[in-house]
Amino acid sequence: QVQLVESGGGLVQAGGSLRLSCKASGRTDRSYAMGWFRQAPGKEREFVAGVSRSGGTTYSADSVKGRFTISRDNAKNTVYLQMTSLKPEDTAVYYCAARSDVGLGSKLTEYNYWGQGTQVTVSS
Repeated sequence: QVQLVESGGGLVQAGGSLRLSCKASGRTDRSYAMGWFRQAPGKEREFVAGVSRSGGTTYSADSVKGRFTISRDNAKNTVYLQMTSLKPEDTAVYYCAARSDVGLGSKLTEYNYWGQGTQVTVSS
């Protein structure tokens, strides 16, 4: 079992930046591919960005490409999502997720563990 706790959310003006963190605990002796998802009110949860176990491979949704950067520090069991040039449409609850299978994933069903989420609100 892996427990994930997100932090770093908040209220920011459009054009601003935030950095989200996701701290893993529990079975961290294993390595996991990690991802960030988000869910806006009335919408389905969607993939934002993912990172491989080593951190050597990252990928992101077209909607955030060039603005959001995912990274990880395996020594700290922490994954980050650096968000810049934020837009009101980025407003959502952001969730961290861990994938125990080999390979990368961008679908909800490909992730085994989820955090509780952190709210990001971007004002216009």
